[in-house]
Amino acid sequence: MAKIITEKKFKFEITEGQGKERLDVYLANIMENATRSKIQQLIKAEFVLVNGKIKKSNYQVMPNDVLDLTIPVSPRPDTIEPEDIPLDIVYEDEYLLVVNKPAGMVVHPALGNWTGTMVHALLFHTQNLSDVNDDDRPGIVHRIDKDTSGLLIVAKDPWVHSELAKQFAARTTEREYWAICWGKFKENNGKVIGNIARSKKDRKIFTVSGTEGKYAETHYSVIEEYEFATLLKLKLKTGRTHQIRVHMNHLNHPIFGDYIYNGRIIQAGHTLPKIKQRVNNLLKIMDRQALHAKTLGFIHPKTNEKLLFDSELPSDMKELITKLKV
Repeated sequence: MAKIITEKKFKFEITEGQGKERLDVYLANIMENATRSKIQQLIKAEFVLVNGKIKKSNYQVMPNDVLDLTIPVSPRPDTIEPEDIPLDIVYEDEYLLVVNKPAGMVVHPALGNWTGTMVHALLFHTQNLSDVNDDDRPGIVHRIDKDTSGLLIVAKDPWVHSELAKQFAARTTEREYWAICWGKFKENNGKVIGNIARSKKDRKIFTVSGTEGKYAETHYSVIEEYEFATLLKLKLKTGRTHQIRVHMNHLNHPIFGDYIYNGRIIQAGHTLPKIKQRVNNLLKIMDRQALHAKTLGFIHPKTNEKLLFDSELPSDMKELITKLKV
């Protein structure tokens, strides 16, 4: 029988530089596995306090506000039921699929997200998913964050799953991300090497550490520069949790729109009222981190064919780029 956890509690203090934003939108983005509708239900049920007081979903959060969030945790279901959720499948054969995941979709069920995930959608599409992982992650070879969009491999066959996992472990897969970051870079090409470890101040997030954590390496190149932001191409040499987001924040070039890693704080030199208003309008367009897993390449374990897939930037990033060019 599943163990029932009655509730989980979270506390957030809004940092300086945060523009006005609806309470439900802010919490839906800062919580790793939350949807806006779930947050709205919690607010309505008075599980969210702002400075110790009950507020509505449309309350505009402000710097120095303290948010207390309580999440009642339901028991884990015994089985994962297929759900008719649309999927953007860019490739499929009898052994594997490549899916273009939209921002906002959680990859697999976890605490607080027992429904509505990509796994639920995959089970509706096909019953043939690899059982190499535990029951909550059938077919999942690798993951990307909820609010990162882009390409993922899903395995149908257990042997294929294991062989693909070996390619990721050996760092032979090709993965290219595009991101819009704050500021302009001194060099058009560079790399970040720095261990990634959990923050000692907040265990839900990660930081670069000189002594702890796991080795991580990210290479980047500038595609296009704007007034106060840069479009980057990034390649992963390792695959750590939040790697690109942490490394760009470490360079003081956080990803635009990132709720966790300073991407919604207006950077120094851009606080004049006219620019500040423009930035706040851009942040409304980009209600997540501006990060997309654009390219994915690997060797097909069964055919030994090299497969390389590319995807278009999602509409929110396209719109942001258009506005930045003005």
